[in-house]
Amino acid sequence: MSDILVMVFCTLGAIFILISAIGIYRMPDFYTRLSVTVKASTLGVGFILIAVAYYFYEFAVSTKVFAIIFFLFITSPVAAFMISRTAYVSGTKLWKTTTVDEETELEVGDEELEAKLEKEEEKESETNR
Repeated sequence: MSDILVMVFCTLGAIFILISAIGIYRMPDFYTRLSVTVKASTLGVGFILIAVAYYFYEFAVSTKVFAIIFFLFITSPVAAFMISRTAYVSGTKLWKTTTVDEETELEVGDEELEAKLEKEEEKESETNR
């Protein structure tokens, strides 16, 4: 039974990593490629690590594997956000049919402007209620 679980988790992991690779090829711009790649590859590696934990089935190995999965799921979205934010500020172009660009006025170090825009959005949402 555990061999079947290991095969299922490894297959799921490989499928998600394949989706990640296809996403790099199929998506139109840097930002969507990054989004697809981070989400799918994180899940793929997570499933493969779960298969490793089931295969070895020792407390020390399982603990390390679940710690790795935890840190992977915590750090991957943050790293993707920082990479995309840096790419945006450095001028990487959006896809030609992108209709919403909420950060057109922002640059590196514009935290005050960002806070001001957030306050304005809060005021607008309160007045619309």
